[in-house]
Amino acid sequence: MTGEQSSCLSGKGLTKVFGFGRQKTVAVDHVDFDFHEGEVVSIVGESGSGKTTLAKMLLGLITPTEGEVYFQGRLRDISSRKKKKEYWKSIQAIFQDPFSAYNIFRKIDSVLLDCIHMRGGKRFPRAKKVELMAEACSFVNMKWEELTNKYPFELSGGQQQRLMIARIFLLKPKILLADEPTSMIDACSRATILDFLMQLRDEIGMTVIFITHDMGLAYYVSDTVYIMERGKFVESGSADEVILHPQEEYTQRLLSDVPKIYEEWDLSTV
Repeated sequence: MTGEQSSCLSGKGLTKVFGFGRQKTVAVDHVDFDFHEGEVVSIVGESGSGKTTLAKMLLGLITPTEGEVYFQGRLRDISSRKKKKEYWKSIQAIFQDPFSAYNIFRKIDSVLLDCIHMRGGKRFPRAKKVELMAEACSFVNMKWEELTNKYPFELSGGQQQRLMIARIFLLKPKILLADEPTSMIDACSRATILDFLMQLRDEIGMTVIFITHDMGLAYYVSDTVYIMERGKFVESGSADEVILHPQEEYTQRLLSDVPKIYEEWDLSTV
């Protein structure tokens, strides 16, 4: 990211508590953040650190217990179904498990047509809609002719992840939340998927927020990294600052758990 960019999504004291009394679990604990237009952000932490809960609050899928979310500098208002649908035109997600991300009763045609309709193309002639769907599939190196009239479950995990990105290509949101977007994909395809996302970021100025436990991914793609432990941000800064010069013991431990091919592996902490 170059230059000063305006804020697109921020939070103040954002908190989520599940349960009551002794059964209470504080999943996200008074976090503050400020994401900017065109920025690539990674939120890194172990399983159970609160990353996905935070992502769901940002998407408006669950309600914060405390704190506020600001969208484009204004207090977010998703109090009605209409306002929530309008908000979702600007913020979309790629989920960790593609197999549970689709309605198994809806064909791929319907999945992509919904995106076109959401962007105001409901009245487009059929030929124009097919052209747009074919372009989106081509962007992720898939052929529309081989997908039409199929169901998502007929595709492999990698193909389903690519179809998710084709959806994003059609929707062109301002913000994309990518929750472990390469978790179901073989190693050879991961770089390709990341390149698709970065290309899309460059083309439309989209802000990309990665939710991940992968420090290598965070360093490779990010402008800014937030380290999350037990619901709190314990460290944040540029990728170079956080990954190459970590200050917090938790960040140092996460980095020490990454195997390095040129060093003997330390299994004493396992």
